[in-house]
Amino acid sequence: MAISKDKKSTLVADLTELLKDAKTTVFTKYQGLTVAELQELRKDAREAGVKIKVVKNRLVRVAMNEIAVYKDTDTTGLTGQLLYAVSKDDEVLPAKVLANFAKTHSALELAGGFNDLGATLSPDEVKALAALPSKNEMIASVVATLLSPMNDVISATSGSLSGIISGLESAKN
Repeated sequence: MAISKDKKSTLVADLTELLKDAKTTVFTKYQGLTVAELQELRKDAREAGVKIKVVKNRLVRVAMNEIAVYKDTDTTGLTGQLLYAVSKDDEVLPAKVLANFAKTHSALELAGGFNDLGATLSPDEVKALAALPSKNEMIASVVATLLSPMNDVISATSGSLSGIISGLESAKN
């Protein structure tokens, strides 16, 4: 069923806004997934803060042409039925959500992506991106690393204080 020119203009405007703020956009081939599986993927993505869009590749190209960063981006990989996952908050989450879903649904095949600088990502780069920890996991790791010496000092001093107190109590008796 053909869509009207006004509807296409609205879709392109929405896509332009979405892609303009995106940290990473990952696209995947989804042919062979059932509607229930697509709904499950959308639910997983929504919980992670990732938006899922299924639109014509031509409309994505038009939207990308309206964004300065994406004007020179290679879009030759945008062929076939593609599903787009976009995050404006985290560079890793779109790849991670799709890769995790692909582990249990073989019909989903990572096809590539774009970063916020307009560079094209190959399927292997998207898989490598999915293997990275998320932004929140990285922050937690850095905080734990920074707090580790402080925890060691506290443990050492509390152990020493316990030893001193025990020694004083035994000397008192």
